[in-house]
Amino acid sequence: MKDLTIVIAALVAFAFTLFSGYFVIPYLRKLKFGQTILEDGPNWHKSKQGTPTMGGIMMILGVVLALAVCIIYSVMTHNGFYSELLNKRRLITFVAGTLMALCMAAIGFVDDYIKVVKKRNLGLTARQKTFLQLLVSALYLLALSYSGMDTLYIPFIKGEIDITSGFGLLFWPIALCFIYGFTNAVNLTDGIDGLASSVTLVASCAFMLASGYLTIVSNNILCSALAGACVGFVCWNAHPAKVFMGDTGSMFLGGMVVAMSFGIGKPILLILVGIIYLLEALSDIIQVAYYKKTKKRVFKMAPLHHHFEMCGWSENKIVFVFSFVTVIGSVLALLPIFLRF
Repeated sequence: MKDLTIVIAALVAFAFTLFSGYFVIPYLRKLKFGQTILEDGPNWHKSKQGTPTMGGIMMILGVVLALAVCIIYSVMTHNGFYSELLNKRRLITFVAGTLMALCMAAIGFVDDYIKVVKKRNLGLTARQKTFLQLLVSALYLLALSYSGMDTLYIPFIKGEIDITSGFGLLFWPIALCFIYGFTNAVNLTDGIDGLASSVTLVASCAFMLASGYLTIVSNNILCSALAGACVGFVCWNAHPAKVFMGDTGSMFLGGMVVAMSFGIGKPILLILVGIIYLLEALSDIIQVAYYKKTKKRVFKMAPLHHHFEMCGWSENKIVFVFSFVTVIGSVLALLPIFLRF
């Protein structure tokens, strides 16, 4: 009998995320958890004022439920996922990645809560958020080290680099910045309707293909559950959005894409798969740095998606183009794996 775990993960996450919207969104409205639009954003975004936020909880619960169902199913059928749960390295990588994403989501939830309930529009201070994110990232890397992770894959180089001694030890501080950076980059990408969820859908599909090819079932299920949840959320978040994911959702997505890249033991591929995340973050950094030095702007507005909005692109066009760029980046990232470079 063919193993249906991957399909189950996607369907459960999709169905729960989609149908939970009928209950969660009205409840968020009842609690008056509406988004506050910042003054420095595009003027036309002010029409979105009051749209329910913190909807990322729908995706989070969808993924968690899907993983729980898959674990129960695997115990009953003793399939490939069950075998990996008995493997120390696979189990720790899977559990640590999931917990890391959930902890990032918790940081985002606190940030959203302060903004919405406490009426402090900027949420957690930059220092508070940075400390918490770096702490979670460090604990995640500690778990990976304990699991036995000792080499790093680099495309087009035969063999892998030892990260337990010599120059290889530089991997760990770099990885800390890598996790912190990409988590926040996904957060920056969540600026227009459907963008972060659509780009992450493509990214999760890319890592799903990589996991399937490498026969890493646990990571494949993680990717499948996230892909299903993203599709379910896009149904509510596509323009015009009926709900926003908030930092609760975007921080969760950030943690998940990092977990998926480490889950296949090839985090460096996230640079290409997550090219849009990277460009969004770089555009923001360049804009701020250049403005401080010259009082002039490189982009009409940052992050990058706002620049294209100011150029007259519709939100749907930006989502389509950015998702297509992610497809191209994903293909380039997968080539070394499938061609065994």
